[in-house]
Amino acid sequence: MLREISASDSRFKRMEFHPGLNIVVADKRKNSSDTDSRNSAGKSSLLELFHFLLGSRAGGHLAASKALKHITFSLEMDWNTTYPRVRVSRAGARADVVILRPDIAHRVDQLLFDTPDDVATVSIAQWNALLDEHLFSLRGDHPGVSGRSLLSFYIRRVGANAFNEAIRASHSRQSQVDATTNVAYLLGLDYELVNKYKDVAQRESARTQLQKAAKDPTLGKLVGSTADLRGQMNLARQRIDQLRDQVTNFRVVPEYERLATEADEITRKLRDLTNLDSIDRANIEDLRRSVEETSDTSSEYLEPAFTELNITLPEHVRRRYEEVREFHDTVVRNRRHYLEDEIRETEGRLRARAAEREVLGARQSEILRELNEGGALESLTVLQQALATEQSRLDTLKHRFEAAETLESSKLQIEAQRAQLRRDVSMDLSERNARIDRAIRLFSTYAQQIYGDMRDAWLSISAGQKSLQVEPHIASDGSRGISQMKIFCFDLTLAVIAHRENRGPDFLVHDSHLFDGVDERQVARALDLAREVTETEGMQYIATLNSDVLDNTRHYGLEPDGYIVQPQLTDAFDDGGLFGFRFDFSTRGSGAQKGTSA
Repeated sequence: MLREISASDSRFKRMEFHPGLNIVVADKRKNSSDTDSRNSAGKSSLLELFHFLLGSRAGGHLAASKALKHITFSLEMDWNTTYPRVRVSRAGARADVVILRPDIAHRVDQLLFDTPDDVATVSIAQWNALLDEHLFSLRGDHPGVSGRSLLSFYIRRVGANAFNEAIRASHSRQSQVDATTNVAYLLGLDYELVNKYKDVAQRESARTQLQKAAKDPTLGKLVGSTADLRGQMNLARQRIDQLRDQVTNFRVVPEYERLATEADEITRKLRDLTNLDSIDRANIEDLRRSVEETSDTSSEYLEPAFTELNITLPEHVRRRYEEVREFHDTVVRNRRHYLEDEIRETEGRLRARAAEREVLGARQSEILRELNEGGALESLTVLQQALATEQSRLDTLKHRFEAAETLESSKLQIEAQRAQLRRDVSMDLSERNARIDRAIRLFSTYAQQIYGDMRDAWLSISAGQKSLQVEPHIASDGSRGISQMKIFCFDLTLAVIAHRENRGPDFLVHDSHLFDGVDERQVARALDLAREVTETEGMQYIATLNSDVLDNTRHYGLEPDGYIVQPQLTDAFDDGGLFGFRFDFSTRGSGAQKGTSA
């Protein structure tokens, strides 16, 4: 049970709580003006402080606001037979640690700071682990269930929109699966089986994202269709087979680079020889034409010419003429011999180069044949790298193909998995039929004590398509007041069942917002029901109410005076509220609030 809440600031309204019914009242002063309000007296802030001291996140919390962060708040609560009471303290300025008196952790190796033997300073995670084990008997792995989520059913916060729907108590965006898994735990159902709905939901969510990606012009290339990918994989396999054959048949030539250089040198020499042959053949043509043009020049025509001209050469002239002609003939013969020698020499060079070309050509053929049959080690490495790259590409295509195939077939698989899970949950509910009947009867009994026999009330629990379906019903015209009492009866049912079976704490706290719009008769009966149930079950119920609402319940048989927690809060502007002073605050996160508080 929750026993006391206090603070290091003396202005704070320290409150003590006792077993059974506890009513925290926000009263209106006799001299209050029309502008005074009890809305900022601190009723909802009290519940926020409970959560803060029971391990909630500090980000955006009221206690971490500028006006309050240096105040240390403390909550005293029952613990166990070894440690009957424990006092937990926490401040917004050091919200990452919790101080426990006495040291109920007994985990010296996990302590953050050196402290006296009767005090432990632990992290929020350690404190939550202690709460999980002590309040909800959660040990080891407990997928889908956490003490923080379960506490939301015991201390509903208006800032988390916890009064909009009975099932969702943590926050309005909480998934149906998360909410019903925690409800299943409190009711004693197979919560691990119920939590499997989350696996199906996650798989369906992944499929939806893949569908969107497949339709995207850019991201669609990352998935593709099975038909296209099957064709691409076939081409990739062909390429891999070709490369694998080349690697298998590849022969490494040890002197590959030297042979390649020699082949290049032979090619250069052959090219030079061909150029020289062209020059020599042109020279031979020129020489042969020169030989043809070189002939004996006849001088016998001179005598007839002189005779016709009646000129007779003297004898001594004729003798001179014969000598000149003989010399001329000698020169011509010598030139012809020279040209013919040049031709023979040039043809000899041509024959020599032809022989050299034949030798070089044979050597080049030998080298090229050897190079064609194998290659350098670097070439083999390149082939192996190409093979590895192509194999990696094929693997990627296979993954894409599997993703595409999964996408195309996953809808049926998900439907089959969901149908099977629904059958499993239905079978489990059938096996736990007696337990479910007790919960239904308890809820109906509580609702009838508030509304009598005039309204049918029941709790429906069934295996839904996407989650466990848990829905409290009170036959009504859909009024807000009846919806609020439906949450009241539902929370009381969960708290009693879990407490009886040692799966939940022995307290339940409701904010005044739960009673907004509820008829005074039902408010009176609800509070009286809470008193009766908590006294019978050995539990505690804490409610915050405005004094006028509480006064109206007196007309319907409720005698609240013995259950009112002191001191009462008032609408006094300066010091009437829970904190004893007025300040502006703004919190962020789920449960974000803005306003003033006293």
